Amino acid sequence: MRQLRQSQNRKKPRQGEYIMDRLKKQLNFIMEVDKLKEIFRQSIVSSGSRRENDAEHSWHIALMAILLSEHANERVDVLRVVKMLLLHDIVEIDAGDTYNYDEEALLDKRQREEAAAKRLFGLLPDDQRDEFMELWEEFERRATPESRYAAALDRLQPMLLNYMTKGKSWIDHGITSEMVFRKNRHIEEGSEALWGFTEDMLGECIERGYLKK
Repeated sequence: MRQLRQSQNRKKPRQGEYIMDRLKKQLNFIMEVDKLKEIFRQSIVSSGSRRENDAEHSWHIALMAILLSEHANERVDVLRVVKMLLLHDIVEIDAGDTYNYDEEALLDKRQREEAAAKRLFGLLPDDQRDEFMELWEEFERRATPESRYAAALDRLQPMLLNYMTKGKSWIDHGITSEMVFRKNRHIEEGSEALWGFTEDMLGECIERGYLKK
């Protein structure tokens, strides 16, 4: 019995060290991704007072994922969708926000963001690093029902803000209706219902002068 107790006692510090090391990595990641609050997008918040930051965008589309899941084309794992939406823009801490209509910046977007994903998710314990990298890649590929639905929400949300602000960011950047339809058509892959709504909303934006032809 004495030997068993000694053996158990020897294991406890090692187990405690493992837990503490894991916790430190997780909290370091949490502190690092706080920087997402300082990455500002081109979208304007609905009051029109300022640009939206990435953390606000991520929260907004995660909430949309829960509320609108009944409109996805296929049955989806909502928790997986929410995870993707909370993670996919974290890479912009290093890579910066790439405006969807900036064709030049889009050329190296993948390389910048992949390097950022490896560094940022690499702060985590190995199992969580691998899970987050997998979710990030899944979102980028849009090859699953969850990722197609997530991508649809990611593209719809900025257009809702443009509608609320009378097309402010579209007007500021000289964006045309042809560009908006072309860049956001893949919403239909995730939700035909949301794309139908989008077409109606964009038609109204054109009529009201929020979006030029």
